[in-house]
Formats: sequence, C-alpha cells, structure tokens
Amino acid sequence: MNKNNYALFSALFLAYFFSLVYSPNLVAQPQGHEHAAVPSTGKPESEGAKIVSGFKFKPLNFVPSKVDRVVLENGMILYLLEDHDLPLFNITARIRTGAVYEPIEKAGLASLTGYVMRNGGTLSMQADKMNEELEFMAASVETSIDRESGSASLSSLKKDIDKGLKIFADVLMNPAFPEDKIRMRKDEVIESIRRENDNPAQIAGREFRKIMYDSRHPYNRKVEGTLESIEKITRDDMVAFHKKYFHPNNIILGISGDFNKEEIIRKLNTAFAGWKKEEILFPEIPKVEKRFERSVYYVYKDINQANVLMGHLGIHRKSPDYFPVMIMNFILGGGSFTARIPGRIRSDEGLAYSAYSVFQTSRDTGMFFVSCQTKLESTNRAISIALEELDKIRKMPVDKDELAQAKETFMNQFVFRFTTSASIVGQKIDIEYEELPLNYLETYLDNVQAVTQEDVQRVARKYLHPDEIKVLVVGDKEKFDKPLDSFGKVNVIELK
Repeated sequence: MNKNNYALFSALFLAYFFSLVYSPNLVAQPQGHEHAAVPSTGKPESEGAKIVSGFKFKPLNFVPSKVDRVVLENGMILYLLEDHDLPLFNITARIRTGAVYEPIEKAGLASLTGYVMRNGGTLSMQADKMNEELEFMAASVETSIDRESGSASLSSLKKDIDKGLKIFADVLMNPAFPEDKIRMRKDEVIESIRRENDNPAQIAGREFRKIMYDSRHPYNRKVEGTLESIEKITRDDMVAFHKKYFHPNNIILGISGDFNKEEIIRKLNTAFAGWKKEEILFPEIPKVEKRFERSVYYVYKDINQANVLMGHLGIHRKSPDYFPVMIMNFILGGGSFTARIPGRIRSDEGLAYSAYSVFQTSRDTGMFFVSCQTKLESTNRAISIALEELDKIRKMPVDKDELAQAKETFMNQFVFRFTTSASIVGQKIDIEYEELPLNYLETYLDNVQAVTQEDVQRVARKYLHPDEIKVLVVGDKEKFDKPLDSFGKVNVIELK
C-alpha cells in the first residue's frame, strides 16, 4: 500500500472510529412516524460529533493498487500483487463449477467433492501426513465447492513456498477420495441435516428458498443435499465430478504476498506441469421462472420469537441497475440500524433487535428479502411496517440528504476493501469470475456517484413488489398479535 493510500485509510478510520464511539444520541420517533431514528436536534452536539465535523478532507480520489494479470500456456489465469512487508505468501483460487451442475438426485455431490478433495488427501500423500506437513510449516490448504463456484487456498511463509505449492497443486490435480473419508463426511452432513429443524433460522432459510424457486431448479435446494441424495453419492461420482471441472483453463488464481513475479510464474509452471487444458461442456442450467404473487406460508415452532422472511425474486449480478438497486436497498434496510426498515422496526417501535433487507445476486436471478426476528405478539405489526416501507420507497422519492449519506457511506466503505494485498487480488478474481468489466474497481466510485434520486425510485418501482410478495413465518401462530391470513391465504408447511 503506498503512502498516500495509507494516509487516506488512517483518516477515514479515525473518522469512522469517532463517529462510533462519540455518536450523538438518537431520538426514537413516535409510533407510526414514517422516518427512521434521526440525530437529536434538541440536545447539544456531542463531543465526538464536533471532532468528526471538524475534519476536512479532499474529495475521495482513491486509486486501487495495480494488479498484474497473466495467462499461462495451460489457460490458468493469474492475478499477482507483490507485497514485501511481511514474509507471507497467499493463493486464492476460483474454479468454475458448483452445485448448480450436479444431478438433482445426487444433490450434495459438489459440496462433498469440495470437502473431501482436501480432507481426503491425494494419491501421493495421505490426509494425516498432509496435515502434519502443513502444521509443521504453519501453513494451510483448503478447498470447498459452493452453489456457483469452487474455491481453494494456500497460506504459507515465504520460505515454504515450494513445499506449499507442491501440496496445493497436488490437491487440485490428484485428490484420492478415500472411501473412509467420504463416509465420515457423509455422516457429518447427515447429522447436520437431521438437526436443522432445531434451528428456526435454518428452517426459515431452507423453506424460503423452496418457496422462491421451482422444485427442479438447483437454486431451490440446499448445497449440502438431502438425507436421501447424500446416500446415493458414490466415490465414482465424486471422481467424475472432479475430473470434469478441475482443469487449469477453468481456474483463476489470485497470488499475493512476498514473492517475485517472474519467479513465482516459473514455480507455478513447475508445480502444475503436465496438467493440460481441456474443453469443458457445462450442463445447461434452467432459467429462473419469474413469478410474482402474494402468498403466505407458516411453519409451527414452539419458540418465543417469530422468524420472518418475506420477499421475491430480484436481479442478477450483471444487471445494469446493480448500483441503483444496491443504493436503494442500503436506504431501505441494508445500511445500518438507521436504515428505514430497521429504523422503524428496531429503533422506533422496539419490536426486534435485528431487521434488515438484502438484494442477493447470483449468476441468474437472485432474490430480495426482508428478515427479522420479533416477539410473537408483534409478528403482524413487524410485517406490516416492512410492507409499508417497501410501498413508501416506491411511491416517494428518497430525500436528497438521505441519498447523499448512502452514497458517501458506500464510497467510504469501498476504500476498506483494500486493506490487504490478499483482499485486493480476491476482488480481481471475483470480477473475472463474474465476467464483469476488468476496470470494474476503477469505475466503482463513478458508478456510485452517478446514482440519482430518480434512479432510486425507478428501480424501487421496477424491482420491489410489496403487493406480490411471499411471506414466511416460523413460530407459534396462537400467540401472534393478529392472524397471518390478514396478508393472504396461509399455506401451512409441515416439518419432516
């Protein structure tokens, strides 16, 4: 990190710290007030607020560190950022794979494969021996496969780069998938699935995904699979899944730390010698079917709080409206306790400690949802407030100061995404993987600054559908303040 950027980090951190420690008191508005909590105007300005208001900064002109992009002959894409402050070395890898490509009858195959790749050892080194080697070096190698991507990582000291790279490459190229490690992981996953119904939040998340997506779509199901599908997965399935997707031309590596660029490229070519690029035929993923209709779902659980999830389908990551939507959601419920939804539900009326909204993006169509946990006796009230705020942001332009604060916060938070060389190359990997413009980081601040009041209201009208929302509640309806059928016909989900 250069000196100018370091000075900027320091100034922003101090401003952020003082604003947290010495923030002015917040005054809760009367019930039903349409605004979130606001700074008190009837009391003297706090000492911290005086300090922060006295800071003078030039306009934010942050330039991300330059990262080198290299493509090896085998098709592997590298992002490299040297950082010689400490004798540390890190690699982060993204592999284009995921649970979206597994057969529905063998749900959990991708996740199981990603886990046993590392924890099952390789053809040349058993798992216990690998653990000993890595522990002796104070190094780590990890792998996993999620819904839409696979990942792998290596962390080591500079002096152990050669040994670390050898193990890392071996894990990616030659996992052993021993039957005993597969069985052990299956048992762990099965036990975790069996315990899901003990956790109301897990119940809500699982059932809400089923409600949002068609039953045949991979977004509908949990990455971990089901009790039935886990037992159908064989070692041959895992070997074939790995063989299909793990090729150098399907991997992006982010390399950071204490190394020399030319030297590390030579070491990578040696470590992955003989690993050839292959044509990969990805299975077609069905398009998400967009349906918007009001529906209400209820799951009985003898608990003292109601877990509420309500929402509908949203946008994909490459949507041209991504930045206006993110700013709009920040104002609505994604910003902090003072955003509109948490401001009213939490601060104004004291109905819940946690209440927020999220626009979750994905390769196809993600989902928008509002989440809160509230007393059973205020379930209906909390849902009603959230619906009111959705309707309000669609119908009324956001306040100019409210928008300015949201944009300023977004821009200031952006700077803190560059605190380490590893975080910088990690973002570069994500941009490449998501097929975003390679100058995404360089144009980020301009894209945020360009969002207008009209943009926020336009995307609120386009992407928020309070009259066609799906509401899911986990709790005991006998203790709700009002019946759920005030929001529509209730569909009861029985836990299995």
